[in-house]
Amino acid sequence: MDTAETAPLPLWKRIVNFPLITMLIALALIAAVIVPVNLAANALSKPLGWDLVEPMATVTVIAALIVLQKTVLRHLGARKHDDLPFAAAPRNLAAGALGASALFTLVVGIAALLGAYVIDGWGGMKSWVFILFWAGFNAGFVEELMFRGVMFRWIEEFGGSWAALIVTSGLFGLVHMGNANATWMSGLTIAAVAGTLLGGAYMLTRSLWLPVGLHFGWNVTQGLVWDVPVSGYDGDGLVDARLVGDPLISGGAFGLEASVIALVVGGAAGAWMVRRAVRAGQVMQPWWVRRRLASQA
Repeated sequence: MDTAETAPLPLWKRIVNFPLITMLIALALIAAVIVPVNLAANALSKPLGWDLVEPMATVTVIAALIVLQKTVLRHLGARKHDDLPFAAAPRNLAAGALGASALFTLVVGIAALLGAYVIDGWGGMKSWVFILFWAGFNAGFVEELMFRGVMFRWIEEFGGSWAALIVTSGLFGLVHMGNANATWMSGLTIAAVAGTLLGGAYMLTRSLWLPVGLHFGWNVTQGLVWDVPVSGYDGDGLVDARLVGDPLISGGAFGLEASVIALVVGGAAGAWMVRRAVRAGQVMQPWWVRRRLASQA
């Protein structure tokens, strides 16, 4: 019996501990950390330049959010949980980054075989600061903390694992529809691929390190190594490459993330990750089902 969920609590604590209320509180706390740092970064970007400010802002945000998670977020709600266990960090970050790098390299290889990806020579890597720090470290950590460490965690606690996977995948695709050159295909692919792969990784490990590693490795490999637009942002990578032909195969201006290739390859990887989580018994029943089972125990 889960005494944390069945023991009588004062009304105010029951309200605060209700999963969806807890989720909103956690998101508000994250915003309270991110917004001041971003405002300060914007103010400093003109005199100092973004190439200096961006790494400083990224490191500051990530460090502050780790402290927030360790001191506050892990203690919120009825089910206390640490999503950032330091002991698991090196292995899961490395596994995620290397796995995502191999996965996206496979996507690029298939695109090249189909004539949709062409390398013209070496690139200048002029966008390395943006891709490494903003698209890599910042997006990889902040988005995973918000989508998996907060939204997935408490939607799952309320509606169960499948509801959390569906809702966060859909929301993840939806927020990327605001990116440059976004299309319905890019939103669908990001929801189906990133949503299931990253959500499945969180389900499997009950930690954010593997999703963060996957997110980081995917973005950095596509932008910094293969010179493919990162979710619509066209930077400058190690090689000078271009996408040609049918947007369904090349992804068009948004990049290979919006291609059928990414949908099939990444979708298969996401399904495999979710299947591993299911086989490991990492599927949570909805809140009302757990309460019923607890009352019958």
